[in-house]
Amino acid sequence: MTENGRFSLSSAELETFHEQGFIGPFDVYPEEEMERILRELRPKLLDQSNAAFANPKSLSGNTNLSSYDRHLDVPFLDAHIHRPEIIDRVRSILGDNLLCWRTEFFPKYPGNEGTDWHQASNFANVAGDKRPQIEWPNGSDFGGTITVWTAITDSTIDNGCLQFIPGTHREMNYDESKEMEYQSASIDSLEKDGVKRGFFGYDYRQLQIDPDWRPDEAAARSMVMKAGQCIIFWSTLMHASHPHSGKTQAMRLGFAARYVPTSVKVYPYSKKLSEFGGQADLEKHACVLVSGSNEYGHNVVINSTFKK
Repeated sequence: MTENGRFSLSSAELETFHEQGFIGPFDVYPEEEMERILRELRPKLLDQSNAAFANPKSLSGNTNLSSYDRHLDVPFLDAHIHRPEIIDRVRSILGDNLLCWRTEFFPKYPGNEGTDWHQASNFANVAGDKRPQIEWPNGSDFGGTITVWTAITDSTIDNGCLQFIPGTHREMNYDESKEMEYQSASIDSLEKDGVKRGFFGYDYRQLQIDPDWRPDEAAARSMVMKAGQCIIFWSTLMHASHPHSGKTQAMRLGFAARYVPTSVKVYPYSKKLSEFGGQADLEKHACVLVSGSNEYGHNVVINSTFKK
């Protein structure tokens, strides 16, 4: 039975979530506190000496892997993935026994492209060995993860906020077992219907089940958020982001924490990551138990890297 917490979703909120595939935004930090946190966080992020993926081997001079899983070496981020404003709500969706299996920073600078429309069920789409990075019980072909995307800075249409197409989380439009070729030269250079949209060096259209299918962008909703707010969504929801228009010189920064039940296997077939133009060993990776108990033995699980 799922425990009720101060920030648990109400029955009406749960119904909305299951209908549209996302819920929020919710306040996690006061806006002025988030500004202070970011100032204190910057030097800690520059120090990668204890990072899980410190200085990953770059295949092309560009890699996002160094921004992965910094909750394993930065105390604030570890505390963040445990925040009751987040965990109570995720527990309402997935149950009491929860793992945080991955976190990522998503910066967007003036002139950067928007992230193209995409879905993720098992995250095999960019894996070097094309095997699932998460696997739900009984080898389910459809699962996904709950992503909690926190705005570290204000997130607006002008600086590249998220976009969702409500109700698209129940059916995959992409085949994650298909090949998607990494091309670093395509970063910030692809245009789709007159809008700069890419996927960090990949073209997500290569995974489409129906090559002639196109997302219904007319149904898209822009997720404008204040610094310190979070939004919760299924990774299988069609999601994207606007380009950074350059009308402001301020960076947009988001931090995504990804949660699954403890029954889900994490990196069950991989000993390293090979994606986004980089390679890194998984030897320092561990899932963090953020709620309940872990009765399974198929993941490396810790409660926290830091003493509470």
